[in-house]
Amino acid sequence: MNLLLRTLPVLFILLLAFPAAAQDRGRDVLRQLEVEVIFASDGDIEAAGPRAKELDRSTIQQLKDQDLLRFKDYRLLGSDKKPVFRSYENWAEPISGSDEILCRFEVGTVVSKSSLRMDLELWLSRKKILKSGIALVDGKPVYVLGPEWRGGRLIIAMELLPKQSS
Repeated sequence: MNLLLRTLPVLFILLLAFPAAAQDRGRDVLRQLEVEVIFASDGDIEAAGPRAKELDRSTIQQLKDQDLLRFKDYRLLGSDKKPVFRSYENWAEPISGSDEILCRFEVGTVVSKSSLRMDLELWLSRKKILKSGIALVDGKPVYVLGPEWRGGRLIIAMELLPKQSS
């Protein structure tokens, strides 16, 4: 009986410590990621569809400042904000309620407190059509020129946001 009374506190401490040790660190949220899908065209911008919205002037200027991203017109097809998990793949659905355009992203390495290396995939109609490795820094959007779509081009904009942002 004495042995049981001496080992009981140790067993109790071990049982309390077990859930903490068993927590999945891969589910740690490193940041928030905002993903926007932009339709760019030198032709008929109405091909973007009725749900497409005007882009703000500062974003248009940032796009036009880069030769590869310079087009006559731009429309925002949609955006999504998602948490970035340490070791899980993440999916963004920029066009709410549609799986026509999806972005999959996964953390490669944490470079610093304000930057990450990530793998990005763009899926159109359930087919992976683009894969890219990118480095993201807090508050600085990265633009990736995507494939041709409806007579124009898709541009994927990704920006790291602070962890607490939603």
